[in-house]
Amino acid sequence: MKSWISLLLLLLCVPAVAADLPAYGARLEGFKYPFPTKVFNFKSQQQDVEMVYLDVAPENPNGHTLVLMHGKNFCAATWVDTIKVLAKAGYRVIAPDQIGFCKSSKPAHYQFSFQQLASNTRALLDSLDIDKVTVMGHSMGGMLATRFALMYPKQTAQLVMVNPIGLEDWKALGVPYRSIDEWYARDLKTTAQSIRNYQLNTYYAGEWRPEFDQWVEMQAGMFRGKGRKTVAWNSALAADMIMSQPVVYEFPQLKMPVLLLIGELDNTALGKDAAHPALQKELGNYKKLGRDTATAIPDSKLVIFADLGHSPQIQAPERFHRALLKGLLE
Repeated sequence: MKSWISLLLLLLCVPAVAADLPAYGARLEGFKYPFPTKVFNFKSQQQDVEMVYLDVAPENPNGHTLVLMHGKNFCAATWVDTIKVLAKAGYRVIAPDQIGFCKSSKPAHYQFSFQQLASNTRALLDSLDIDKVTVMGHSMGGMLATRFALMYPKQTAQLVMVNPIGLEDWKALGVPYRSIDEWYARDLKTTAQSIRNYQLNTYYAGEWRPEFDQWVEMQAGMFRGKGRKTVAWNSALAADMIMSQPVVYEFPQLKMPVLLLIGELDNTALGKDAAHPALQKELGNYKKLGRDTATAIPDSKLVIFADLGHSPQIQAPERFHRALLKGLLE
């Protein structure tokens, strides 16, 4: 009898709990960023778009500017701890939400490419009269930062990559192709639980702490809102961009100093779930990929976090930021 009563009470509580879960707009309306946001209005691909960004001034300027590029499942806001550390150390920090992500415009029709996103970022910097920058990218942002550095080598003083994806060409290795429609159907099924499970095993190497929940809810809230189809569609377009536009072959062309910050327990590989089981075991081996990438880049420094996953800047911020600041000074 007690077990039945407990089950009944649990079922009665579920709708109330679900109703309390945040639901954000397609452009993350309702989710407050840790710093004031600004908007860069420009025309791209024959349409007016808005790039929302953070521009955080340093406490005591050292004359250097860092541009932070977020990953596919991340936003400018997820850089909050890194921004605070960099600003305190004297850096001006620019952290945009790329077109198609987070608080920026999510067009119904847009040709996503790393070249396009890089040129959008260059246009933002030009509008702010910023020339020389250090570019730091995490996850998908690592691929974008690499493309930016390749396109604008004179503007890029240093390239920093934090567990970048795309250190291997998954499609060439045998990951089956998914159409944009297939990615869209998959993304429509996104829930807070599916996000949390993935992040637990990939971002944080099996370690979960309460402070990670805010980033789960940031992403899940957009998939609960009325604009969920727009969010899923832009996510699908981004996935196709990542799969079809590898940068791994161009690492030897990077001429600027490159700092690689790698959590070796990461196992990220886009589309890995669709691959043959034998191939799945081989993909996303960051212990090997980090070293291979450092070897391929002419002027590189590799910093290893042997016990961390895909997001070392969130999982172990103090240790990560010590290594980052040291690498920037060097």
